[in-house]
Amino acid sequence: MPKGPFASSVGCGRAEPEWASLNLVKETVGIDSIEEKGEKSEAPLDLPTDVKSGNLETAPKKVDLLIVGAGLSGAVIAERASKEQGLTSLVIDVRDHIGGNCYDYVDEHGIRTSKYGAHLFHTKFERVWEYVQQFSRWIPFDHRVKGQVPDKDGVKRLVPIPPTQETVNTLFGETVASEEEMQAWYDAERAANGEEAALSRVGPRLYERIFKHYTKKQWDKYPAELDASVLMRLPCRTTTDDRYFGDQWQALPLHGYTRIFENMLLHDPNITLRLGVDYFKERAAGTLPDYGMLGMPKLEYRSIRFEEVWVPEPEEGYFQEAMVVNYPSADVPYTRIVEYKHVPNQPEAVKNGEVKGTLIAREYSSAEGDPYYPVPNPENRALYERYRALAEAEDHVCFVGRLASYKYFNMDQAILNALEIYDNYKEQGKFAPKRRPEEFGPGDGPK
Repeated sequence: MPKGPFASSVGCGRAEPEWASLNLVKETVGIDSIEEKGEKSEAPLDLPTDVKSGNLETAPKKVDLLIVGAGLSGAVIAERASKEQGLTSLVIDVRDHIGGNCYDYVDEHGIRTSKYGAHLFHTKFERVWEYVQQFSRWIPFDHRVKGQVPDKDGVKRLVPIPPTQETVNTLFGETVASEEEMQAWYDAERAANGEEAALSRVGPRLYERIFKHYTKKQWDKYPAELDASVLMRLPCRTTTDDRYFGDQWQALPLHGYTRIFENMLLHDPNITLRLGVDYFKERAAGTLPDYGMLGMPKLEYRSIRFEEVWVPEPEEGYFQEAMVVNYPSADVPYTRIVEYKHVPNQPEAVKNGEVKGTLIAREYSSAEGDPYYPVPNPENRALYERYRALAEAEDHVCFVGRLASYKYFNMDQAILNALEIYDNYKEQGKFAPKRRPEEFGPGDGPK
């Protein structure tokens, strides 16, 4: 077992110097208004009773915007509309917390954990990076993933994913030592079959060991049953760079993702928040306020079931060598294990070694549960286009976010999409997308 958190010579949560230097986040940056007001707790704030009540009787009877969902898209639009235009919003969510799938909290053992799986912020959009610094302090973080993958003798080895020189050398006994040698290795492997996306990128041996069965577990479909875009977005390295992302800005919010939403939503007099509110029930009961516009996403996605296990006395304090370890082989039912104790934005007690145990979360892909990922294939894409046509015909309704767009948005893409929708309101007096979802480029999808 590891003797400490996943780290490098640069520090906890950082890549090796050559690659960490590419991250433009060099130090702690950003503004946390709640912290500046003296808040010391690492846990999410205790929300007012009326916010948690699920009762709309105490909410305004008329607002400019009714926003369904307190996740990234809804929060960005409510915040921008208030700050720049003075518009009032009622933000409702059926869940009992803010933040959507980004919601994180400190558990009973003192470990910061994410309710809906690990979230890793990274962006190439300077506008998004400048925007999010208004609501949190951020620390540099280079996400790196390991996988338990069988080598040429069938022995499972812990290797970097995406594949790097180390991956190939460890699994196949090669001695690749340069980008040119790694490219030559890929070229030799790809020659075996150039028809399928994954095979054309990594060749049959890496495809079989890392991609094929992981894809089946995640989507309940083999790669041949999915759009090529699913596999084409997977990075394949010729270098020793074991970072999962290559974007210029990569960071973690110092006090967790929930703090971002607290700073965006909780202290703005133009924004009213009500949790535990089911939009459909309230609409049927006629209890929704008068409003000018509405956002309401809904479409079929794959889901994830999380199996959390508290390990009270792991050897050397940690369960596994990295925050995220993938299990791409078919003999393991879950797709990955996340151990949050590794991340450097843990509370001080965790970083100081005062919390001896650790929390792990096994992730199982499922067809049932809260929607997470669209299943990209021609049939679903055609169905979505029918939904899109209906949505565009609606008056005073703007469908925003992952579910409404049937698109896996990264966090930064979701923020940029919401900012651009707000831009349209400023420019044309109407909340509407500036571009189609596919024009944002591919999202990461399951990591």
